[in-house]
Amino acid sequence: MEAQGHLKLLIKKINITIENREYIKAETLLLELLESQSKLFSDSHPKIATTLNNLAALYEAQGRYAEAEVLYQRSLAIRQKTLPSDHPKIATTLNNLAALYEAQGRYAEAEVLYQRSLAIRQKTLPSDHPKIATTLNNLAALYEAQGRYAEAEELYQRSLAIRQRILPEDHPDVATTLNNLAALYKAQGRYTEAEELYQRSFAIRQKTLPSDHPEIATTLNNLAALYEAQGRHAEAEELYQHSLAICQKALPSNHPEIAIILNNLAGLYKTMGLWEEAAKLYERSLIVMKETFGSDHPNTAIIRANRDTCLKAAPNRKNSTDT
Repeated sequence: MEAQGHLKLLIKKINITIENREYIKAETLLLELLESQSKLFSDSHPKIATTLNNLAALYEAQGRYAEAEVLYQRSLAIRQKTLPSDHPKIATTLNNLAALYEAQGRYAEAEVLYQRSLAIRQKTLPSDHPKIATTLNNLAALYEAQGRYAEAEELYQRSLAIRQRILPEDHPDVATTLNNLAALYKAQGRYTEAEELYQRSFAIRQKTLPSDHPEIATTLNNLAALYEAQGRHAEAEELYQHSLAICQKALPSNHPEIAIILNNLAGLYKTMGLWEEAAKLYERSLIVMKETFGSDHPNTAIIRANRDTCLKAAPNRKNSTDT
């Protein structure tokens, strides 16, 4: 009983650290949990598979893709060994591994796994189950990343139809799918349709969430990006600033969402020829990303490249050292 109590306490601490994006602490606790479980359970115990999956997700969030893949594969092997081939937990691990491959641009491998996950869920769950809607959404996002817009739109629409049928019209998952479909339309230059869906998503989130909730900030950021694409710079700046203010109030100062919005606002300023303001924001964004993910994370590299491009393009630029 004492050992079980220790495990429960560890899991509680892990959930808190992950929620707060305290990745170093979370890794230490997850490794401690895995070691404790290994002393209590067999190597193929379901609890060990779950911990391996969670540690893999942590490594994925940090951009440590090779380590994450090894752990997802170990988790999947345990579940395939101990569970029926169509068990929901196998579908979950397949989905997670697919998302990892997608993040690395390994689209063909990701598609195979998403399709396997979807097949299991369609076989074992009602046709309008929320997890089917989630898998359709994920597969749609994969197709969107490949420019397969017609296929992506069909799957987003199917996901949205399920969620609208089984959930309240103002449910957060409905807002999420509307947001994703809007992003697809934006990518195709279908700006009027995109704006309508972003506004619907925003209305749901405003109705159901506190005014300073991070998801409201996300919607504002997305709508700002749409306005920026249309050359509506003043409106875009206002929404980016509003989004940033919410995140700075609601999130830790080193949260990656803050870095993303700083990067986006910097990009707007660069487009407007406000080089000095843009460079300062890129620098702030880079500091946050390095603090949270480290220098080698893909997102850190993207923001560093954005900053360097801005510095090179700026008139009368001064030399700067790399950070």
